[in-house]
Amino acid sequence: MKVRDFTEVLESFAPLRIQEGYDNCGLLTGNHEMEVKGIMVSLDVTVEVINECINNGANMVVAHHPIIFGGVKKLTGGNYVEDVIIKAIKNDIAIYAYHTNLDKVPGGVSFKMAELLGLQNVQILSPEEENVGLGAIGELKSEMGTDGFLEKVKATFGGGIRYTETDKKAIKKVALCGGSGASFLSLAKAQQADAYVSSDFKYHQFFDGEKETMIVDIGHAEAENCSKALINEILSKKFPNFAVYLSKVDTNPIKYY
Repeated sequence: MKVRDFTEVLESFAPLRIQEGYDNCGLLTGNHEMEVKGIMVSLDVTVEVINECINNGANMVVAHHPIIFGGVKKLTGGNYVEDVIIKAIKNDIAIYAYHTNLDKVPGGVSFKMAELLGLQNVQILSPEEENVGLGAIGELKSEMGTDGFLEKVKATFGGGIRYTETDKKAIKKVALCGGSGASFLSLAKAQQADAYVSSDFKYHQFFDGEKETMIVDIGHAEAENCSKALINEILSKKFPNFAVYLSKVDTNPIKYY
């Protein structure tokens, strides 16, 4: 099978046309006519991920984050973006980015987060058009105390949690957004979410919860790691006997002491 066979499946689930204007989804190295021997699924693309791909006999990486995001003006090596591109091209590795288009569909990243937390009646938090939009909002099967909810979030997503206090005695309605979602806090509050789970809140933005909606910042990678399992599910459903590997490389540059 060729690269295009896999990209057609990915794009039928989350079309490229719905990606954010700043984004760079799609095929970044290689070409659609390449024969694919195996696929490595990762959150980011690093040299270590490319090596892992090669060592597993694969020649295509499907990653959530695009390795080429801004302009690349030279390919001489010396930074991780150039090093990855050079290594991929030298080893005939196709790299495909599946980013904000995967964030914006029902069943996408935020919906996967909601599934992992056990939310019900999940809908798009910030709809743009029919069945397209960022974030998700739903309800826990039964309400939880704030401490119990935070423990559940940490057990589900790992990492370190930053959060705000709330006047709510229990958490029932929960909003989420994979990746950087601070800008959608007002929507979560407007829809009376008891808690909002996302990442990349700045210091002063934590005040905006105003003890009405508990902000739970789980970290950027932690808010998107589920994309690997999601991509694997999409590909494996269509190609059940094809070699799809989940990267074991921890690409998160943020460590907790």
